[in-house]
Amino acid sequence: MQTLTDTPLGRTIAETPTDIWNDSCNVDELAYAVGFGAVGATANPTIVVDNWKGDPDGWASRVRALALEHPAWTERELAWAIVEEMSVRAAPLLIPAFEATAGRSGRLSIQTDPTLFRSTDAMVAQAAGFDGLAPNVIVKFPTTRAGVAGMEEATARGISINATVSFSVAQAVAAAEAVERGLARREAAGENTGRMGPVITIMMGRLEDWLREVVDRDGLTVHPSALPWSGIAVFKRAYAIWQERGFRARLLGAAIRHHLHWSELIGGDVVITLPAAWQRRFNASSVDVRSRIDDPVPYVEDLMALDDFRRAYEPDGLAVAEFDTFGPSVKTLRTFIGSYHELMHMVGEALLA
Repeated sequence: MQTLTDTPLGRTIAETPTDIWNDSCNVDELAYAVGFGAVGATANPTIVVDNWKGDPDGWASRVRALALEHPAWTERELAWAIVEEMSVRAAPLLIPAFEATAGRSGRLSIQTDPTLFRSTDAMVAQAAGFDGLAPNVIVKFPTTRAGVAGMEEATARGISINATVSFSVAQAVAAAEAVERGLARREAAGENTGRMGPVITIMMGRLEDWLREVVDRDGLTVHPSALPWSGIAVFKRAYAIWQERGFRARLLGAAIRHHLHWSELIGGDVVITLPAAWQRRFNASSVDVRSRIDDPVPYVEDLMALDDFRRAYEPDGLAVAEFDTFGPSVKTLRTFIGSYHELMHMVGEALLA
């Protein structure tokens, strides 16, 4: 009888340096993922809203209970209490991996308030609060101008970070350099960094989504098989730089749209975060589990005809000052902020029920 560890994703983890995270803090989904060897989980405003919608009565009841316990709390304070509670419920499932890897894995990501993407100090202050929720928390900062500065400061304070809202080689490298500066500051102060586990995300599928919009918007023609390789090309370009420069933060591939976003990264010392639906689909597939991280990426020349792909692919394609206005960054921030406002609305509706 096949066990969960004897599945394509289980073998990916067992037979290669590649790790899998669950792209949700839902406890039931995470339990399935841990069953085949997953060593992390994540949350963002959209994931939190989806979790609420999975048990609307339960979470609405919890909001009302919290409001009775804390009558002076605003909707915002209640909303973040729910985010923290959802996340902390999932954290214990990852403690065994956290302890086994001395903090390198077994991490539970919590995202800072997406409306704070322009405020370094506010993001760092919120991150410090999250860091005390569980020993294996890792805090997501957006790879905006202020977010990159926040990553350095948080790292220097001993907070492990996950760079999110990241779609380009330039953003990934800037985030990794910020982490290195933070680690150096902490080490110079005589503090330990050995149990920290920072990761740098590249949202491959969201870059692909954006390029599809650009092609349609501008009436462009590209090879029909090219766009699914766009995020992979950016990720592999970044990975090559990681190999050259030895950044201590691991690369993480996110925003899955098809199996290439998993199969083409197999063999790298990287993390791939997968939603539950994709986990089950990939585990039921016949995709061969073998290292492909060093395989060349096709259609790069075709993709270079797209200006936003070139900006994402070239290490100097974006200046830090351009991170906040890069198309996929704006689109993703708008989505996360929209989900955050939806969460606030649901909290308000629960209070008025």
